[in-house]
Amino acid sequence: MPGWKAALSSRVSSVQVAPRLQLVNMLELTISPRAPYRGRLAPSPTGYLHLGHARTFWIAQERARLAGGALLLRVEDLDAARCRLEFVAAMYEDLRWFGFRWDEGPDLGGPVSPYVQSARVEIYRKAFEQLRETGLIYPCTCSRQDVLRALSAPHAGEDGPIYPGNCRPGPPVPSAALRVGVNWRFRVPVGRVITWQDFHEGPQSTTCGEAFGDFLVWRKDDLPSYQLAVTVDDAAMGITEVVRGADLLTSTARQLLLYESLGATPPAFYHCPLVTDAHGVRLAKRDHATSLRILREGGRSSESLRALVLS
Repeated sequence: MPGWKAALSSRVSSVQVAPRLQLVNMLELTISPRAPYRGRLAPSPTGYLHLGHARTFWIAQERARLAGGALLLRVEDLDAARCRLEFVAAMYEDLRWFGFRWDEGPDLGGPVSPYVQSARVEIYRKAFEQLRETGLIYPCTCSRQDVLRALSAPHAGEDGPIYPGNCRPGPPVPSAALRVGVNWRFRVPVGRVITWQDFHEGPQSTTCGEAFGDFLVWRKDDLPSYQLAVTVDDAAMGITEVVRGADLLTSTARQLLLYESLGATPPAFYHCPLVTDAHGVRLAKRDHATSLRILREGGRSSESLRALVLS
């Protein structure tokens, strides 16, 4: 067996994929009469895309097409320290090679441009001001590690300890407080139970203050956290269903609180099982053996890889 095939076989374990019939049935449940179906692909150019991204994105594309809806591409590039232009170029090339086609995006334009997060900061600032005016957020001077983690999408097991509320004030924070130069947290309603229906994982329930505490929404370097940015973007872009990996399931309750606080209607959610290696560990961008780029250079066709991750 060639080296790249052996590496692939040893790195990727069996993948649980909903049969096509099941996807169609579940899709019918998620179509909302309030608006035509709109889905999205939201890669972050912090490395090369791998098989896990491809599988989740393909399910997102299939659900949009089966619904007769639109699929947009949004580049989540707020993590300037890790995002690189070479990864942006590779992202477009690898997505198209694998067989993805989108209807709106940075390269195509569309009615809700810009489709690059670094060009949408002013939109996030308006959302921040709305939250601050209602007293739902407050300044925080806690750890740098916590702040850095807030910029990227959290994965399963990476939420860290529940914030103890060291900086949480009693009365609402005056609106005159400065945005820049301090980090800001969302004041979660402790004890409140957040419930929602995930269209793959089923009914979900999370208790605020037990599963998670006050979370970061804005960094002192004047950038939004992942949680605020994706919530604002999905609302502003009219996304009706978010299809993403199961490692982001724990983010949903936080985002539902933000939708409510911003007066926006939340989308439906569909969290896909993760593609894992032979040891059951989720694939990561540092895992070059399963990157689309390396697999293509090793001779794999896009058709064979689609069959592998969707079988």
